[in-house]
Amino acid sequence: MSKCPRCLAALSLLLLFTIAASAQTTTISGNVRSSTNKETVPFVSVAIKGTSTGTFTDENGNFKLTTSHALPLTLVFTSIGFTSQEVSVSSAGSPVQVDLVPGSSLGTEVVISASRVPERILESPVSIERMNVGAIRAAAAPNYYDGVANLKGVDLTTSSLTFRTISTRGFNGSGNLRFNQLVDGMDNQAPGLNFSVGNIIGLTELDVDNVELLQGASSALYGSGGMNGTLLMTSKSPFKYQGLSFQVKQGFMHFSDPAQKNATPYYDWSLRYAKKIGEKFAFRISGQFIKADDWQATDYRNLQRNNVFSSLKGGDRTSDPNYDGVNVFGDEASASMQAFAQVARAQVGATAQGQAALAGIDQQIALGWTPQQMAAYWGTASPAIQQALPFLIPTSTVATNQYRGTFINSISQNVSRTGYNENNLVDYNTYNVKVSAALHYKITEDIEAILAGNWGTGTTVYTGADRYSIKNLKMGQYKLEVKGKNWFVRGFTIQENSGDAYTATTAAVAINRTWKSDATWFQQYAGTYGAARLGILPTAPGTILPDANAHAAARTVADQGRYDVSDPRFKAAFDSVVNVPISKGGAKFEDRSDMYHFEGQYNFSDKIKFAEVLVGASYRLYSLNSNGTIFADSTGRINISEVGGYAQVSKWVINDLLKLTVSGRYDKNENFKGRFTPRATALIKVAKDNSFRLSYQQAYRFPSTQDQWINLRTPASILIGGLPDFYSFYHFDASPAYTAESIVAYRNSISTGAPNPTLLKVADFGTLKPEIANSYEIGYRGLLTSSLLVDAYGYYSEYKDFLGRKAVGRGASAEQAKAFTELASPFTTTNYSFISNSANTVKAIGWGVSVNYRFPKGYDFGVNVSGDQLHNVDSGLVTFFNTPKVRFNVTLGNEKVNGTNWGFNILYRWQDKMLWEGTFGTGDVKSFGSLDAQISYRLPKIKSLIKLGATNLLNKYYTSAFGNPSVGGLYYVSFGYNVF
Repeated sequence: MSKCPRCLAALSLLLLFTIAASAQTTTISGNVRSSTNKETVPFVSVAIKGTSTGTFTDENGNFKLTTSHALPLTLVFTSIGFTSQEVSVSSAGSPVQVDLVPGSSLGTEVVISASRVPERILESPVSIERMNVGAIRAAAAPNYYDGVANLKGVDLTTSSLTFRTISTRGFNGSGNLRFNQLVDGMDNQAPGLNFSVGNIIGLTELDVDNVELLQGASSALYGSGGMNGTLLMTSKSPFKYQGLSFQVKQGFMHFSDPAQKNATPYYDWSLRYAKKIGEKFAFRISGQFIKADDWQATDYRNLQRNNVFSSLKGGDRTSDPNYDGVNVFGDEASASMQAFAQVARAQVGATAQGQAALAGIDQQIALGWTPQQMAAYWGTASPAIQQALPFLIPTSTVATNQYRGTFINSISQNVSRTGYNENNLVDYNTYNVKVSAALHYKITEDIEAILAGNWGTGTTVYTGADRYSIKNLKMGQYKLEVKGKNWFVRGFTIQENSGDAYTATTAAVAINRTWKSDATWFQQYAGTYGAARLGILPTAPGTILPDANAHAAARTVADQGRYDVSDPRFKAAFDSVVNVPISKGGAKFEDRSDMYHFEGQYNFSDKIKFAEVLVGASYRLYSLNSNGTIFADSTGRINISEVGGYAQVSKWVINDLLKLTVSGRYDKNENFKGRFTPRATALIKVAKDNSFRLSYQQAYRFPSTQDQWINLRTPASILIGGLPDFYSFYHFDASPAYTAESIVAYRNSISTGAPNPTLLKVADFGTLKPEIANSYEIGYRGLLTSSLLVDAYGYYSEYKDFLGRKAVGRGASAEQAKAFTELASPFTTTNYSFISNSANTVKAIGWGVSVNYRFPKGYDFGVNVSGDQLHNVDSGLVTFFNTPKVRFNVTLGNEKVNGTNWGFNILYRWQDKMLWEGTFGTGDVKSFGSLDAQISYRLPKIKSLIKLGATNLLNKYYTSAFGNPSVGGLYYVSFGYNVF
């Protein structure tokens, strides 16, 4: 009896297969050509009208469609660059011959991401941009991801050749956490390192079917992170694009590069193979390899740091003893000579004998003794006190002490260690290997199962709180999805491996400490400087050196033993540091974090007739595993779960005139209160193919995994998360931390000889909350003629509860009096930086306009202009907006000039100057323009394309973000087979 249920299940399954096998099917075949030249048209969509059943023409324009739908039926033929055509089929006996009429594709494309359902782009209720496979092929860009930067309102941040970050509507930056990126529905944000991997891991260039860009708030449909936009990249179906395709792209870069003497080669090879086996099964596999010498970051301007934040100041290593170069590392180790002298005085006075010596020095100063006289006396009485005189004389509180300002009146009271340039610390030998594969099986005509995976590895450089050498990063995305006409369910996982990644600053500081400790270096520096200014330098007794000369002498003494980059000891020290985890005193990350995501969606269009109703739900689990190098997970994995659900109702209230859509989403992260985010849109058609759009959208983002659980030791401070666990873990209740600003004020009071602990202010850690944005938008999109498409938008947004970092510090002792003493010196102060919400609300206003015109004979002209600005920003608030006020792109192209096989595309893009704010550094980024171009030649008989192209053709080096590399021209020639 126990086996009866299994028997019934088996019989039921057998019955279903029997019914399916006995169902009557019809096979329709045919061919599609162009009506003008009778050339066959590949990859044409062939669908049965009113159903999701369909197929595509092969590379020879042939198609075969097997269906159980009864005849007669209507086939719909659609293809980019041709007018859609319907053909009635009443008999399957003879092939169907279709001649498509070429026509303008402006405004005819269908998008899915705007409302999660297919709709014409002209009827999208929100701002959206789309790149199809033709636009990707024709773009004057080395890859499809760079081509996105040419769309309206887009910012592209170049941290390195292969690490670029797309942003819209402000808050631009490397690894923008306010912008979603999805590949075939899979979030491609690294769960541990917290940046979207862009085109490092994901689809190969030959495998991209289209890219859709949602500008602005999109959390109501796509969840946390979609505050400012969502980018969706979709792969080519193996049922549509079949056969072997490959592309070989070779070129060179670093032409006349100030940072590199000679030009270096650039390689980009890609391969794709797809095959349909029967009518039900198809597969694809693709790969890409990129290799080059990366762009170099050579900004040697001087930074003034305040623990977490910074600003530019004048000076260089020669003129500023406390020089901190933007792309120089190791010079972040800085200390006050006056504070160091005060510590030395306290150490001498810790014994009765020392106190007597201090009293004797004070008496000698009061009697008018010169430093030379005191040095001669103590050289006999106590050599140890003699060596300490450069610290003891300037810190004496005797009223007549004329040497009291020795350190205070210096060019700079603070001094920094000598650092190493970035090009000696990070790996610029960039490479990228990507592999993508998928199996597709049509369970029925309307249900398809997909098993897909994307895997990649590479070396690149990323700008975050530091410049990170992301070396041999590995990441995999794996998905199982089943989808029908009106529904889908999918599950995917992201598996991250940080490889040999390390932080440049930590590596440089550790190398410096290998050949000499910080305490010894600063002691030698301050002692030598003090002796030089007092005229008691052993090498020049009686000679008082000028301030600049004293600093030069001090650095020469302190830098004795420093490893030159050509010294084998430097290489040995470097290797020992970057191969040791941060948790054990090195610079290496050991991140093996994972993410698991499950979601489903159902469209009730066939069930509910009065409106289009859509519902969906998702569950996500982060599993953090950095072995203590990033997170507070040294004792084991940390899991974070999120659950969410959304619903949407759309209805044409007035047929073909007014469409209203209301959406709402609720999400709950286990560490935060749930968030509900609404969206309401209205589409108003004022004429055929002309519409206005109105929308209100709320967006949010939960604090990232690092915002919640980071516990990273850096040379400057310990970066900790904003969860209350850290408050108790570090015992801030018993041993409070003080704000960085108040510590600076306290140290200044010590420098004046009147220490004032009341200046210290206890830091308020607060309660961490999600960020929130409310956005209002009006837009217009329409075909003014069949050849002229205009799109425009304007928006107003309010942002509150910004997530940012606060800098605090405290002494090591629990005893308050002793802790105050420790705060006097950076060497006995522990700095912390924690995540918190800002109480300020800021407002952003932005706009964008694009015009596309198709001239006769296939010439396409386009121009777009956009701008974004913040308003009502309180003084002192760091917003990280990082967006130019104005940017524009102008393009002109033709894939078939005068009907020949020659084609071209020219693009000029320009952006205004801006103030860049970041935890790595803050400073101005100059305006720049860049000219990209390509010419192409088709070889129709072998389905191939030859392209000669260049980005930044005029080779005018520019920097897209503060501290990022200078980007010059990239020149290439490519040969692509079966790419159209």
